[in-house]
Amino acid sequence: MMGIFSKRINNTGAIAGMLSGLVFTLSYIFVYKGWFFIPGTANLADTPANWVFGISPLSIGAIGALVNFAVAFVVANATDEPPVEIQELVESVRYPRGAGQAQDH
Repeated sequence: MMGIFSKRINNTGAIAGMLSGLVFTLSYIFVYKGWFFIPGTANLADTPANWVFGISPLSIGAIGALVNFAVAFVVANATDEPPVEIQELVESVRYPRGAGQAQDH
């Protein structure tokens, strides 16, 4: 999805971002809900007093998405640009050809 906003995002950045966001989110959830949701395996009690910055394990996915975007951006900028044909594909998604002018309703 981030490729729509930046033509610089490549497959390495996208994969690194997805994996980091997933690992971050699952780890946070498992610490409070139990590893793989097995009863008795939680490291911390699932109470607001224990949550980091008051963020519930049920709401941490939004932070995981931010981690995904940040890692994807950093990794993509540290590696090679995507091929020209991929950049052109992104451009065609941004600005579809043949759609014509917007019509008044």
